[in-house]
Amino acid sequence: MSVLVYTESEQGKFKKNAFEVASYASAVAKMMGTTVTAIAFNTTEGESLGEYGVSKVMNVKDGSLETFNAGGFAASIAEAVKSTDAKVVILSSSTDTKYLAPLLAAKLSAGYAPNVVQAPDSTSPFVVKRTAFSNKGFAHTQIDTDIKIVGVSNNAFGAHENKTEISVEEISGAADAATNDTKSVEIDKVVGKATIADADIVVSAGRGMKGPENWGMIEELADILGAATACSKPVSDLGWRPHGEHVGQTGKPVASNLYIAIGISGAIQHLAGVSSSKTKVVINNDPEAPFFKAADYGIVGDAFEVVPQLIEKLKDFKAQNA
Repeated sequence: MSVLVYTESEQGKFKKNAFEVASYASAVAKMMGTTVTAIAFNTTEGESLGEYGVSKVMNVKDGSLETFNAGGFAASIAEAVKSTDAKVVILSSSTDTKYLAPLLAAKLSAGYAPNVVQAPDSTSPFVVKRTAFSNKGFAHTQIDTDIKIVGVSNNAFGAHENKTEISVEEISGAADAATNDTKSVEIDKVVGKATIADADIVVSAGRGMKGPENWGMIEELADILGAATACSKPVSDLGWRPHGEHVGQTGKPVASNLYIAIGISGAIQHLAGVSSSKTKVVINNDPEAPFFKAADYGIVGDAFEVVPQLIEKLKDFKAQNA
């Protein structure tokens, strides 16, 4: 009876959250007195999971599953659960896995707890702490089904090295994986930039930037910080920025170590989607903007004056510490 963890990858490389969920699975396995088996899809980095407590990797080599397919992935993971007699399945809380997890839960008749923020309170009964009410509170949830699925909130548990001897086995996808009704028609990828899901720092801007022609300073600030760029919903609706950069409750959730909001007033849907970020900084010329009540640090001022000064100070700092 092992703990099974699904580790996300893209173009053969593990995403940042793969090491976090592997670390979480290792902690659960230690509590249960068992080992961790990981399932990955077409990865070339299976052995690296041994640094985070994984004893075995089941690497699905299947050309039909080179891109994410929730139905196909769920079918293959369900087979792995049955073959390993896993009673606990660990996933991230990414957009993809929140689509995949309910399908997997239905296949396994399993209970599913998303947005979990720490190791289980106990494993018998199995109780986890997770965010609730749009991250405004916490719920301690008991999962009573035979198989339990846990979705770990991004950047909540962290990646912890725990070197373990590891073996990698190549397996085929589930027999019905390729016949799933969902097909990928087009994939729009961010190239050469940090992605919102993996970035430790996110620089986000809103209508206070007045137009898409002023986004150069946002991108320059992001480049200096090694950050991902993001925007509010009105900005993407106006076509100033791609919809893939829209963050908030109705866009992509953000759980970065640092979230910088520039010219964003802070509508409740936006705040709910970024509240998991550990440190929030707001720059806005309206001292009554709702974001100031949610932020850890705030600057009341014109973004067109503050941001260029911030960029220059950061450049000076980096030059002095080069």
